[in-house]
Amino acid sequence: MKEYYSDKLSANKLKRCYDLASSRIKQYLKAEINFVIEQIRCSDKVLELGCGYGRVLKELAKMAAKVVGIDTSSESLELAKEFLLNIRNVELQQMNANSMSFKNESFDVVIAIQNGISAFKVEPELLLRESLRVTKPQGKLVLSSYSDNFWDERLKWFIQQSEEELLGEIDYEKTGNGKIVCKDGFVATTFTKKDFKNLLEKMKLKGKITEIDKSSVFCVIIK
Repeated sequence: MKEYYSDKLSANKLKRCYDLASSRIKQYLKAEINFVIEQIRCSDKVLELGCGYGRVLKELAKMAAKVVGIDTSSESLELAKEFLLNIRNVELQQMNANSMSFKNESFDVVIAIQNGISAFKVEPELLLRESLRVTKPQGKLVLSSYSDNFWDERLKWFIQQSEEELLGEIDYEKTGNGKIVCKDGFVATTFTKKDFKNLLEKMKLKGKITEIDKSSVFCVIIK
């Protein structure tokens, strides 16, 4: 199920997940973007890992000098080209976050939000090492996952997606404790405050862990 988002849940299907979101989910998504924007200066070159169809890039492009988005799904990137049409400071590339072709220290800010640290199905240590490799000295790596306080709303959103046949049928016996399991093999996990803390300690990194909107947990690492 590692390639679920590129094989089954890409392009217009992925966009539909966000289009059907409730007002509370949309508030969560907006709060995430607002927090990221607070981390960016107008002169920054920003990289988004797992950019999908460009939902976040569109907002970041208004604030940064240059934004680059990578994704493993060619279908999502094609839709992103349409979605971001005429935005000149955006660049899109098909690439895996655990092995990027960018030179060392290429970006001022690297972001992987909307639970990318779990959704990418990449070893977290590898993801952080590779992300920090392409981050400039004193640059930022910005990661986010779901807050425990947001479980009920998150589950409702995934049930909506399942009912729209964007995801498989929810396996309620296996779903719980931050994990959503579908009968087609899809599994959505999460990264808690404790997980972020343990990862930082293991890798001997310094970072600030913050909960916002009672929906997201952010970890911001200064290189």
